[in-house]
Amino acid sequence: STLDRSSAASDVYKRQDLDRVAAENLVAAQPVAVLNAAKSISGRYPNLGPAILEEAGIPLIDDLGPEIMDISEGQWVDIDGARVVAGGRVIAEGTLQTAQSIARDSEAARAGMTVQLRAFAANTLEYLNEEQGLILDGVGIPDIRTSMEHRHVLVVVRGYDYREDLRALRPYIRENRPLMIGVDGGADALLELGYTPDIIVGDMDSVSDKALRCGAEVVVHAYRDGRAPGKKRVEDLGVDHVVFPATGTSEDVAMLLADSKGAKLIVAVGTHLSLIHI
Repeated sequence: STLDRSSAASDVYKRQDLDRVAAENLVAAQPVAVLNAAKSISGRYPNLGPAILEEAGIPLIDDLGPEIMDISEGQWVDIDGARVVAGGRVIAEGTLQTAQSIARDSEAARAGMTVQLRAFAANTLEYLNEEQGLILDGVGIPDIRTSMEHRHVLVVVRGYDYREDLRALRPYIRENRPLMIGVDGGADALLELGYTPDIIVGDMDSVSDKALRCGAEVVVHAYRDGRAPGKKRVEDLGVDHVVFPATGTSEDVAMLLADSKGAKLIVAVGTHLSLIHI
């Protein structure tokens, strides 16, 4: 069938291996369809996002290629099966995911987990070798103005069940008054529930301007060679910040920062616990 809707009613993404959290956010936005420039299931590991969209009745058109990213805000498009048409011409054609195709691709991904586990083990050893000075001796950890010495630290990532976990932690928060670190969009998660983050850590790709301007200390996660794509954004906002070059994810960096600065206890919400969570 043909869906005749504007791009305001659809979501255009370039996200390989669509994860559960992203899918749940998409379902909450109630788009007519999701158009993904990449493969929502690449086969590297089983991921839950496509099945969540399918169960919600939201069409997922996959692997549309870079051309789909050229759709401009407010542009009208026709979605005809796996084809996206604009101005009377097909601008991209991909794969319309179904319950059957998602089940098939997910099963194939589960079969390929051995390769990913081997790669994960090798990557871990490489990381420990390259970052031993940082991990063991704190070399390269930036000076920050916020003191964590002997304090409880709550690290919030906008991941699995973060809202429910934060609500469940309200008594703990009232009793212990932990210092709060929002990892990228985790800062907005804290604001949603009436808390103000003390520190925001991340590459600044999924945190709002409102959060960055809330008064929290901002730590920009950079690549190990010092490149920090998020640095320009905070500079443009006029937000004071420090840069933390390190391998790994921003949630890794947040926990490493808390540990190195003498946190008494680190409590994590919404963090990734397995390959499937990524």
